[in-house]
Parts: sequence; structure tokens; C-alpha cells
Amino acid sequence: MRIPVGWLAEYADLPAGTTPEALHAALVRVGFEEETVHGGDLSGPVVVGEVLETTPEPQKNGKTIRWCSVRVAPEGERAADGGEPVRGIVCGAGNLHVGDKVVVTLPGAVLPGPFPIAARKTYGHVSDGMIASARELGLSDDSAPLSAGGILRLTEIGLDPEVGTDAVALLGLDDAAVEVNVTPDRGYALSIRGIAREYGASTGAAFRDPALAVTPPTTDDGAVRVTVADGAPIRGRTGCSVFVTRVVRGVDPAAPVPRWMSSRLRLAGVRSISLAVDVTNYVMLELGQPLHGYDLARIGGGALGVRRAKPGEPLVTLDGQRRALDAEDLVITDGAGAVIGLAGVMGGEATEITASTTDVVIEAANFDPVSVGRTARRHKLPSEASRRFERGVDPGVARAAAQRAVDLLVELAGGTADPGQTWFDESEPPSPVLLPTGAVLRRTGAEVTDAEAVSALEAIGCTVESAEEGLLVVPPTWRRDLLESADVVEEVVRIVGYDRIPSVLPVAPPGRGLTREQRLRRSLGTVLAAVGGFEVQSYPLVSAEQQSAYAPGPSMRVANPLDATAPLLRRSLLPGLLDAARRNRSRGLADVALFELGSVFLPVEGASYGTAELPPVGARPAPGALTRIREDLPPQPAHVAVVVTGDRLPKGPGQAAEPVDWRDAIDAVRRIGAAVGAELRVRQDVVPAGFHPTRSGEVVTVSEPEVVVGAAGELLPGSVADVPGRIAAVEVDLDALLGAAPAGIDFTPISTMPAATQDVSLVVAEAVPADGVREAVAAGAGALLEAIDLVDDYRGAGLPDGTRSLTFALRFRAADRTLTAAEATAAKQAGAAVAAERWGARLRE
Repeated sequence: MRIPVGWLAEYADLPAGTTPEALHAALVRVGFEEETVHGGDLSGPVVVGEVLETTPEPQKNGKTIRWCSVRVAPEGERAADGGEPVRGIVCGAGNLHVGDKVVVTLPGAVLPGPFPIAARKTYGHVSDGMIASARELGLSDDSAPLSAGGILRLTEIGLDPEVGTDAVALLGLDDAAVEVNVTPDRGYALSIRGIAREYGASTGAAFRDPALAVTPPTTDDGAVRVTVADGAPIRGRTGCSVFVTRVVRGVDPAAPVPRWMSSRLRLAGVRSISLAVDVTNYVMLELGQPLHGYDLARIGGGALGVRRAKPGEPLVTLDGQRRALDAEDLVITDGAGAVIGLAGVMGGEATEITASTTDVVIEAANFDPVSVGRTARRHKLPSEASRRFERGVDPGVARAAAQRAVDLLVELAGGTADPGQTWFDESEPPSPVLLPTGAVLRRTGAEVTDAEAVSALEAIGCTVESAEEGLLVVPPTWRRDLLESADVVEEVVRIVGYDRIPSVLPVAPPGRGLTREQRLRRSLGTVLAAVGGFEVQSYPLVSAEQQSAYAPGPSMRVANPLDATAPLLRRSLLPGLLDAARRNRSRGLADVALFELGSVFLPVEGASYGTAELPPVGARPAPGALTRIREDLPPQPAHVAVVVTGDRLPKGPGQAAEPVDWRDAIDAVRRIGAAVGAELRVRQDVVPAGFHPTRSGEVVTVSEPEVVVGAAGELLPGSVADVPGRIAAVEVDLDALLGAAPAGIDFTPISTMPAATQDVSLVVAEAVPADGVREAVAAGAGALLEAIDLVDDYRGAGLPDGTRSLTFALRFRAADRTLTAAEATAAKQAGAAVAAERWGARLRE
């Protein structure tokens, strides 16, 4: 919400010299989020000038400039900058004429930007100032709406001031607007009225309610009758609770918009259109009540109605778009039943106010927030009106807003108001809320007296009475969000000051802390981040193609997905990680290591879900209700996944780049196992979905019984669009891994005995997995073997075709003695023998 400071000062006593920054600070104290400041960045001297002479001068570049003589002060007086009253100014615009009144920025002025003005030599002349356009003055993003061709000609906007007049004050450029963010529960603050009240509550400044400054009729005898018939209310709430119409006849359609009004609208972020339309927008911003104006002559039957639309019923809205309506849309109809507007969203083209409109019907209504919100989203048609109705509009201000609009049309457009009004009102008064004694202290820790609470609540418009158990608070009509004592407590603390809430750290109850699973998950995330991984949280919905590529099987489909192409709850974390890798690649980050800890959804084939009855809102679930709901959900195990792309080591002096391959996946598997205290290996018996057939395998636990917990290796080449090269990936069922991991950590004492190291090279068929040979050697070597690592995989000259030589580095150690070379050799040979038995391995000669 943008709040012009001068407009706010009409309804709240702002101290002299109040700056936008001070106003922001006051609003922040009562819970508004500061955004920015608009305007106020122009300084003089900026004056009205009269063009005395223009001389066109063609240039070599094909452009024609005009050397102008401009009077900037009355005859016999000095200019506002102390210089001569007639100036020579270079101007490139083509819409200047002798005798025009224009805006001249003299040397020393600063235009929005900032753009300082100084006398400077250009095109062979010294230009002593600048003739400004509306855009340069900050009056418009495009100068065309105010002055076709560029330069702002004051006669075109209905002004004929004296030469030398201060143009800053004349055009309302001396004001600024502060912008604050208004949360959805505080729709009343989308108005000058609401912000002025909040400023008063924050600072103690006097507040004058603009709604009380007008006196609307109290009858229901207007010329334009209204029928409200909502046959299908949403959630049992009638779509329209208030509907007021007023008629103003004999309006001058050519009446100009006053400069003060257009300036305030501009600062508030609303474009000036015409007087009748601007009046409705002005009152909406002032009082928070959206209004709509109709051309009385174009309303069929001279009456209005409110109903739900018929499926597919057409309407051409004010933006010129033809729309097919939904049965849930609340619409405005004329006396013949034809749809002429979307209630609370946008009017229809058939009854819009035009340049020939003389009789205007003003509508001020109150529509259901849910109905308006759904319609605006369904038709992708957000508007200033729908924004306010979605957040809740004060039902008690409709008549005052209509009267305010009528008064402005009579005053500014020469209209005559009908004395009567149509007044439909079925709004319900706010319900009283009990604020129990001591509730503020119990909920917030702030010590607030009853007198302070009463003062704070009355400042926001509540009526407060003493009750036996505390304070009985009746919220005002514009605060429908105050429904229970917690809401009232929040308002009291907001007004008296959040600084009254003490800062007290909670004391953790003894005997509690992280569970084993929580500790291990945190440890895993720390380990993966410490080795260069970046944790991400990817979107949990995937497409059917992604699902079948990496985790085929029964899937849960979301009934109303935000993206229709991704309606399935993920069975794997890999699709989301690969999307993240692709986005990083598109932004120039080719070498990335990403990991994610998250849940997947694994429904059982043939099972049905979503049948458990949900507990009612606002009531404690019955015993066993939560258990039944949990049992009605599909299994959702926690997984951890890693994706690595690009180069493991970048290219450097004397160092070629090392691209990612399957070894990075194996390394990630080992780190995942080490983080939770489990030993893992990759077994190539089965090719996981989406992985390379010879560079991948299942991740299994080394401990007995062996448990398959995931997959690791390289993905299929070219499987991820726009990510070239090899992609190493790992996905592990974290719940299964933690279940198989040891409950405690086993520590091996550091031996003081020396180690004996030997190598063994075994020749096996190329199809034999190296990990299988490693296991066989380890099993045969026995308890003396402390470590075994694959250090070479040779294929080439000296070996029979179809074979390879695997060299393992062995480290032997005894706990109680120094091993002899014979003992180490015997253990190595025993390992080689087992490898020969299992895999046909032979020692390489």
C-alpha cells in the first residue's frame, strides 16, 4: 500500500516536517513491513515558463532541435534562481508552440533519477535550463497520456498559471508516498483511513475518521433497485452481504480531473483515467471500499442483480477480454438478467463509463472474500478491488463511501445527486471476544495493565467493557480477524509495543535431546557438506516420465497439482536433484555436487489411501484419530541422494581436468556409510533403473544379514538434457540404512605393533567384479588383514584376451607381536587361494 504523506495528514495529525522515514518508523512499530519511498526526489527551482520564440535548427544527424526563448519570471523580476527572466533553452521535442505554458527546470534543480540540471553547451548554444516532459518530472512513465509528443504543455491539462509560478507545488510534486507491505489479515490497512488510524495508535496522534465526515441517507428508496439471490453460496456464506447504489445525474463527461486528485492517485500507484473513474478509485484508496461506476443509460431495465453465473455464460470485461464464466463466479446483472460484471473483480464493457456518460450509478458492495479470491484466480484477473475484497472490506463503510463519491461528482463534475439510495444490508455484527484476566502475560510474558489494554484496543476501534472474567471486547466492523482471545492479545501487544515482550530463552527439559536417527541424519548432512556438497530441497512432485525413469512403480497422484505436467509424488530424489543440476548448468555452474535429505512416497500396489476421517477444525482429535490418519498414508521413508557433474578436479597448470565418473559415486557411498557408522559396498548383480548397465550397482551393507539400501554409479549417457558428460549419482534409503547400522560405535584400539605390507596381483576375467575379488582375498587372508585396497586395474599386453590384472595393496598387523614376512606371505596366499576358488583368479607372473 502506497500512502501519500499529504493525504495521510488530512486524517492524522502529523508533526510539522514529518519525513517519509519517520512515517515508516511509526508504521513499523505497529507491525507493518517497510518497503520503499515514492516521489519526494525532485527539488527546485522548477517554474512555469512561457515560450516566446522557437527557431528550428536541422542537425547533421538528421535530428531537428529548437532554440527557444522562454520567459521564466514576470517582466521586471528576477528568476527563481536569481538569473535573467528570459532564458535560451535547447529543446528536442516537436510539440512546442509560441505562447505555450511549460515547466522549466532552472540550473540547480534536481529531477528524479537523480538528474541535476545545469547550464551547459549543446548544439552550439548554452542551454540555460531544461523544458521538462511529464516523464522527466516523474508524473508519468510515458509522457503520451499527459502530453502527446513529449513536452508537458500545461494548457493541455487544464492549467493556465502565471509565469514564474512554482511548478513543484502547482503539480503536486512536493509530496511523497511511503509504501508498506500489508499482510492478508489486515485488509483494513489498504486505505488511507486504516493507515491513519494505525499511525494514531502508534504515535498517539489525533485521528479523524473520514467515514464520519459524510452523512449518507438512511432510507432504501433509490432509483436503481437491487436483487441479491445467491443460490449456491460457497461454504454456506452468501456471496454478497451489502449492496448500496447511488445515482448522480447531469455529470459533465469532459470535466477535468483536479491536479490534487491526479497527483495523489499517481503517488498511490493508480493511473488517472477520467473524472468519474478517478473518483471511484480515490474513494477506494481513501476509505478502503471498492466502488464501481455504471452508465445508467446502459443498464438494461434500470436495475441490478447479484447471482451465481451459469456455466459457460459469456462476459466481456473492461479489459476487452471475452470470458466464459464458471458456476462458482458471483456476477452482477442488469434488470434483464444479462451479466454486466464480475462481482468484486472487474466490471463489464457493456455498462462502462464513457466520454458521453452523463448519468452515473455508484455501486458500493461487500462481497465474500473466498468467492472473490477464487474468481480472480480462476480468470487470472487480479485487481485493486479484488485485492481488498479477498482480505476483507468493512461492511459498515459502504454507504459512507458511496456518499463520498457522490459528493465529489457533484462538486467536481457539476452533477445532481438523487436524494435516495438502494440499501441492501444483511451483514452480521462482529461477535464479542472475552480477553481473560492475565491472558496477555500468560501468552507473551509482557506485563500490561488493564488500562493499557483498554487504551490499545480502543485505539484500533474496539469497544471494551469490563466483565467478571476479564474484558469483553467487541471488534469494529473492519476487524473481522479478531475472533478469539489470542487475536486480541496480539493486538494489545502490537499497540503497546513488541519491546515489552521479555527475551527469555526456553529451558530444555532434562533427559531429552536428539534421537539416534536425528543425530545420524545431522551427521550425514554435515559430512556431505564438509566434502564439498551443496544441500538442496527440490520439488516433491515429478512427471510420469521422470518417475518411470528412476523409480518405476505405483505412484500417488495429486488431485490439483500446481503444475499439470508434474502431478506425481516422487518415489526418488534423483529427478529433483537432476533438475537442480540442469538449472545450475544453464547458469554456467558446470562442476557441482548436490545432495538432498528428504522423504519419498511409496504406495503399496492395490492399496487405497485418503479414507480416514479428518478431525473437525478447532477440536482436539479423538483418541486414535491421528494413528488412523498416519496408517491411511503411504509409506514415506527418508532417502539421501547425491548427484555430481562436471569435473572432479579443474584444469590447472600442469594438471589436466579430471571428469566425474563412477568412482565419485563409490566415494559418496563410503562417506554416507561412515557418517552413520555402517560399512557399505556396491554390488553389480542388478542394474538400477536409470543407471549405466556396467558402471553402477546396488548399495548393500557389509554386515550380516546383507541389506540392499540403494543404488550408485553413473547414469545413462545423455539421460539428462543440457548436462553433458558423465553424471555420478547415489540414492540410499536412509531409514533402511539406519535400521541396519550398528546401534553404537565400535572403537578399535590403535596398535603399537608394526604393520607388514604386501601386494598381490590376480588375473581374472574382465566380467569378474573387482569388489568380489577383494572380498574373497579379505576372507581368505583372515584376522591378520587390517586393510585392503585396489590400486591397479591393468588390461593390455602380456595378458590373455578378455582378462585383466587386479592389484591389491594389503596391510597385515597382529595385536600382540611383530609379524614375520612368512606370516604375511602365508596370509596373502590364503587370500589368493580363496579368490581362485570363487572367481578362478590366478597369480600374475
